[in-house]
Amino acid sequence: MNKAPQRVQGIFDGLAKDYDKMNDIISLGTHRAWREKTMASIKVPKNGQILDVAAGTGDWTITLAQELGEKGHVTGFDLSPEMLAVAREKVVEAGVSYWVTLTQGDAMNLPYADDTFDLVTIGFGLRNLPDTAKGLAELYRVLKPGGQLVVLETSQPDNPIVKPFWRMYFKGVMPMMGKLFAHDKDSYRYLEQTTSEFMSFKALATLMTATGFKDVSYERFNLGAAAAHFGIK
Repeated sequence: MNKAPQRVQGIFDGLAKDYDKMNDIISLGTHRAWREKTMASIKVPKNGQILDVAAGTGDWTITLAQELGEKGHVTGFDLSPEMLAVAREKVVEAGVSYWVTLTQGDAMNLPYADDTFDLVTIGFGLRNLPDTAKGLAELYRVLKPGGQLVVLETSQPDNPIVKPFWRMYFKGVMPMMGKLFAHDKDSYRYLEQTTSEFMSFKALATLMTATGFKDVSYERFNLGAAAAHFGIK
């Protein structure tokens, strides 16, 4: 699949206006519950430096900022300027502008020095990187020793009863809903493909360990439809 930065940026620029609405429709709101459960498992460094990669329209960036102390800061980083434009409005509305910086760029080449952040998060974005292993290595690089990486990502259920319905939903229903509500069937087909073709939760845990992360663990949601992975540098 073509995951060149220019193509991915174009897809998400086009989806930005309807992205929040479509996420709620497609996931029936469960993506918010997944993030809440993931946050409950994170010890947010109150006065630390946080990087939220693939920040999109800013939901996780804002949630992290709301947990910070006065000296803490979170950088929301995303490839799509249009997604960040939506995020910027939401950050102002949430009243967390003081604690947030939004930056556009390529996650494969983060513009930060080694050992910069106490916590790095990436939500529903790892599957869009052209090289998962190199992307994880870049996230590892910018973490401080002892810092934590948290990956929240869609996954593939392995329950034999649930699995065929999950495939039918993502391959058939999801692109049609994209066409109906966002008038963009092709972009939502791309999202379906990145979801269905992404590595299993066990393979991701193995890759994180191979990258150098310690104490790698994961938590699965909705019978395996999503998973949160945790690792320490």
